[in-house]
Formats: sequence, structure tokens, C-alpha cells
Amino acid sequence: MARILIIRFSALGDVAMTVPVVHSLAAEYPQHEIIVLSRTALQPLFLKLPENVSFYGADLSGKHKGLRGLNSLYAELKGLHFDYVADFHDILRAKYLRWRFLLDGVPVAAICKGRAGKKKLVRRHHKVFEKQESSFRRYADVLEKLGLPVQLKFTSIYGEGKGDFSQIEPVVGSKGNNKWIGIAPFAKHKGKIYPVEQQERVVAYFAAMPDVKVFLLGGGKSEKEVFDRWTAKYPSVLSLIGKLKMDTELNLMSHLDVILSMDSANMHLASLVNVPVVSVWGATHPYAGFMGWKQLPANTVQLDLSCRPCSVYGQKPCWRGDYACLREIKPEEIIAKIEENIR
Repeated sequence: MARILIIRFSALGDVAMTVPVVHSLAAEYPQHEIIVLSRTALQPLFLKLPENVSFYGADLSGKHKGLRGLNSLYAELKGLHFDYVADFHDILRAKYLRWRFLLDGVPVAAICKGRAGKKKLVRRHHKVFEKQESSFRRYADVLEKLGLPVQLKFTSIYGEGKGDFSQIEPVVGSKGNNKWIGIAPFAKHKGKIYPVEQQERVVAYFAAMPDVKVFLLGGGKSEKEVFDRWTAKYPSVLSLIGKLKMDTELNLMSHLDVILSMDSANMHLASLVNVPVVSVWGATHPYAGFMGWKQLPANTVQLDLSCRPCSVYGQKPCWRGDYACLREIKPEEIIAKIEENIR
């Protein structure tokens, strides 16, 4: 038996993308023990994985903050006697930890992020429009470097089924024969957010259907203000802000028929429970390697503009200044994609 440490900090969506790979590794090597190191708040992502997977929470804003904190974290991890260290992140914190393990003679390997290819994809002039390797493949490549090749066979954290409906029914009600649509209209950066007034036309369309229920997914004060306006205007629409924890939200997602999401964490969360996602892409592009697990290209909504993609993560200001890549997408295009998934 070997003990394997997998390191991935960062944002929710990036960590969610490790789940299909970790699950596949655990299923292919049941004799090995796998420990995922990430931010403590992200533990719910790994609760439904095979028994040989466990989670180690890093308090990066508390006791594990700074160099002293990293040394403390390393001392804790060293006591677990790892045989392999797989760095799925390759940022300064992760590099420091893997350097310490390497000095102790532990085999380590790190992700190749393909920065050169991504830079050519998003540069303003003379783009090289080539599909980059997915993050899932890049994670698997790290394991292969350690002599742990893995076939990616993940379906859902719930296997072939769905979450326990009794846990969410008090909040969301019974489903019956209705179609349930999740709408996650926000993202971290403006270059990935479909304009709110156009989003509302999509919400309004489905809110008018008697056999459809719409759930709004998100969090944060500004998002809540938008959701409150929508739920006041459309009584059949339910905002889930503050109503479910991450594990029960995943449970709910597994019972949805389709989810509308930006290029954001909700696309990846839905992918973990085997639910189709209609995804909207603006400044970013699926070719950068961040499409949700097993999500179909046919369910993407995006415009063919010479300036896009202009950003890998969506944080760069629009070169044109008008975010045409998002504003020129008609709500009817999104509605049609959603209807294809519920009829």
C-alpha cells in the first residue's frame, strides 16, 4: 500500500475539476490511500468519493498562513509518511511543500499548465486557435509521472444514481413530473457574466411555464439583491442563497434536468453529479481546457468573434470596451439550448 498526497488549493471550480481524476485514481488503485490537500471549506466536494480517499484541510488564512504556517503544515503532513506527492497546482505554496518533500526523498511531480499554448490562444493579434489539453488530462499526467497511470472513468459522485432527495425536499418541495432548471447567472469576473437584464429574459421565459421550476444558484450580497428582485417578480422561481450547504446543493443539482451556467464553478459542480450544463462563454473559451467534465460542446453558447478568447480566466478588461462577446448573445439562443435538454 502507498500513501499519495494530492495538492490543489485555489478556487472552487479548479478544485472541483480534480474530483473526476481523484475518483478514477481511487477506483483503479483501491490498495492505495489518497489524501487531498486543499482549503478546508472545500471538503464537501470529496465526501462521496471511495473509502480510500480522505481530505486534509489547509487553513491558509490562519495557522497555515505565510512561511511559518507552511512549515507548520509541512510538519503535519510529514507525520503522515507519504510515498508520493502530486502537485496539481504549481503555485508558490504548493512548490514550497513539494520542495520540502523532495528534500526528504519523496517522489514528487507537478502539473504542466501549458501556459505558452494558452497565451497564444488569447493574445490580441495572430492567435493560434488550437484546443489545449483539458485540466483533467493535465491532472492525470501528473499521476502518470509518478508511475500511477489512470483511466478517467468517473460518472458522478453518486455513481449511477442521485442524491438523497429526503435531505432537500423540505427546502425545495416535491418534484413530481415537473422539469427543474438551475440557473447560475454569475461568475467571478465580468468577462464571463451574461448581462443581467438579458439573463432575466431567460428566467422570465421559464418562470411562465406551469410544469417548470427554476432554482437560482449563487452567493454574495450583490447576487442576492438580483435574486430577490427576480423572485419577487416571478413567484415560481426559488433562490437558494443561504438555504443549502455545499453538500446538499450538490444533492439538489443531481435532481435538476439541466443547469444554465457561465464559465464558472457551478458548471463544474453540476458536472460532478452528471447533469447537463448549458454554458455561456464570453471572454473565455472551452479551448483553454476548462470545459466541465463530460459536458457536450453542443450545449455551449458562444459567438465567433475575432477578438475572443481574450482571456484564460476572464479577468482582463474588454479590448473593445463593449463586451460584445456576451451582449450580442440573444436570450432566445440560450432558451433554445435549455429546451433541447428538457423536452
